[in-house]
Order: sequence, then structure tokens, then C-alpha cells
Amino acid sequence: MQPILYSVIEKKKLHELLETFYQCIGLSVQVLDENGEILDAFGDTHSYCKIFRHYIPKGESCAKLHSNASKLAMSLGEAYIFACHSNLNHIVFPLTNNNVLLGSILAGPFLMAEPDSLLLSDLGDKYTIPTQALLEMYEEASALPTFEPSKVTYISRLLYYMCSGLVTDSRSQFTLNQNKLYQQSKINESIQMYKASPQVNSRVYPYEKEKALITKLKTGDTEKAKALLNDLLGYVFFAEGSNLEVVKSRALELSSLLSRAAIEGGATSDSVLKINNQFLMSLQNIKNLDDLCYKLQETIDVFTDCMFNYIPSKGNEITKKAIRYISKNFPQNLTLDMVAGHVHLNPAYFSTLFKQATGSTFKEYLNMVRIEESKRLLANTDYSIIDIALATGFEDQSYFSKVFKKYTGLTPKQYR
Repeated sequence: MQPILYSVIEKKKLHELLETFYQCIGLSVQVLDENGEILDAFGDTHSYCKIFRHYIPKGESCAKLHSNASKLAMSLGEAYIFACHSNLNHIVFPLTNNNVLLGSILAGPFLMAEPDSLLLSDLGDKYTIPTQALLEMYEEASALPTFEPSKVTYISRLLYYMCSGLVTDSRSQFTLNQNKLYQQSKINESIQMYKASPQVNSRVYPYEKEKALITKLKTGDTEKAKALLNDLLGYVFFAEGSNLEVVKSRALELSSLLSRAAIEGGATSDSVLKINNQFLMSLQNIKNLDDLCYKLQETIDVFTDCMFNYIPSKGNEITKKAIRYISKNFPQNLTLDMVAGHVHLNPAYFSTLFKQATGSTFKEYLNMVRIEESKRLLANTDYSIIDIALATGFEDQSYFSKVFKKYTGLTPKQYR
């Protein structure tokens, strides 16, 4: 019966790739099935391993170890470097389809330093290997390929680039897994920050960060919006614990806020309603916190794109790039010429394109971004009005107050 891996991947193509890898790198490489059993091998089994396998307990089979390493690599979204039972190093790369492990590529064994007697004496104690066998293993270890750690990193990258495109969805799935892990690390950093801060009250929700998130979304700064989202999620976990239903209720509140911000930013009510319905449907099927957090992060991208759907296709990417630049540099003395230069357009043409795309002149949009940030500072800090004016890019308090009243109907003092 044909292994499931070879029903998805062309066997000949895979073998050509791995034979090339083996000949170029000089490192043995094997094709494993979904259970970690060897299907095909390029390079001989090393004598060191042949000796050691006589002493390995049945419960610690190589296949079981390879299978576990492959699953971990799949969750990490990349090639995984690990040490086997005999303290030799390997690199495993998982081959997946629809996030299901079909098999994997195993490169190794190899060393990252010259073998020493301590390595073998530990094995002798753990697996009751007789002295004569240990001496034979030590002699054989000198023939194992040895690579500097930096070169091992390059070899693992090579495996990734060689094999990630073999199955249609592998690369996109690995990227998704990597993004989820990155988000989890940022949320964990936020949790630890809240735990370490004696000033943080778990009963006082950080509304100022929520408002900052809305501001960043409205101005198209998705990266900072996502960073603020992860910070808020870290607070929710810190204050409420890892209760999925509680976090789901917070997610619904955040979705509602994001919806309003998207509409204020130019999205149509129909498109926002459609996104909300999709989010609600997906929420019902989410069974763990990691997927819930990542779904919220994806929703920020969707809402941001939604706000730009009305932009003509010719100017869409240019305008997005300009808006991202404005959102990052608005506290500076930003000019039309500077932004036009950033997107490599003539200032007059850029001005026309920007007005067609956003419905606002460059100056109007810049002021809107500055006022949104000043509203946040007025509501959440004790900074003086002149300091807020200067921090948001206005040259003096008088002009700041005039623009602020034009956009909000209130003076900065009245708003505060």
C-alpha cells in the first residue's frame, strides 16, 4: 500500500531534491512517514547508531522520537533542531496538508562539537551500555559530520526552502503557525509586564489603550493596532485568567469597537456588518484561546482593508503606503512634498490622487490624525495643552485649539 505522503507529494521529485541535498551537504537525510518510520534514506545508517540501537529500550524507539519532533516542528512552523536519545543532533522538517502531518524529512545525525568521553559516559549510565560498546561508539563518533551551530541554522533554512513548497498549503500553514507563536509571545510579555507592575489594578480596565487601538485603526496603522490589541489581551488574561468564555465576551466588545472605528474611518455599514457576522460565526467554532486571539488580529486587517475598499485600485496601494507613513510621522513637521517623495510621486499628482482616494486633502487628513492622537492624550494624560499640541505636530497652542474645535466642536480645555 502506498504511503499517504506519496499520494500527495511526487516521490521522484522529492527523491531528486534529497539526493541533491545529501551530495552537496554530506549529511544523511531520510523520508519519514506520519508515525516517524523510515520510508527512504539517502546516506547509510551510521555505525554509531547501529551500536546504540542494541541498548535502547522499546519504549524509547527512534520512530516515536522522530514523530514527536515532527509534530513539534509543525506547531512551530519551521524546521526543528533536536538531540536524539544518543545525544546526536538532527533537523526535522514536517510535511503537512491542511495542518495534518503526512510525514517529514529528517537530516542527521551530526555533531556541533568534537565528541568527548563525558557524552558517552552519560549514555553508558543511562542505558547500561558496556564499556567495550562505549569505546566502539566513541571511535565511530569521530567519523560523524560536525557543523558549527551557525552552519546548522543555514542547513535548517535550506531544508525549509527546499521542502515547504512540496505540499500546496505547507508554507502558508507554517507562516500562520509562526504568526500565532509570535502573537502568543507578545501577549505573554504583556501578562508578565502587568504582573510585575504594582501600580496595575486588575479591576481597572485600560480604556486608554483601547482608545489608542481605535485611533491606530482609523489612521491605518495596523502594526501598532495589533501591538495594542496584544497588550489588551495580555491584560484580559492577567485580570480574568484563561477562561475562554470570558475572553470571548471581551472579544465581542472589541469587535464592536473596531466596527465603529471602521465606519468612522470610511467603511460602509454593509461591509462592516458582513465582517461582524463572519466574526460571530467563527467565534462559535473557536475552541482555544490561541485561535481566538489570532482571529481578533486578523479582524484588524479585515477592518482596515474594508476602510480602503472605496479607494480606486490605481491609488489603493499608494494611498495606503502614504497613510502608513503619515500615521508614523505625524508628530514631525510633515509636508506634502515629504509624503509624495516617500511614495515616489510628483507632489501635485500625489495631492490629486490622495484627495480622490480619501475624500480629504493631505492637510485635512494630517490634521485629523493629529487631532485623534491629541484627543487620546487629553483624555488619558496630565500633559499641558501646549505640550500636547507640540507632541502631535502643531507648532503653537493657538492653531492647535482652532483646528481641534473645527474637528470636535469643542476647545481642548472643554474636551478635557
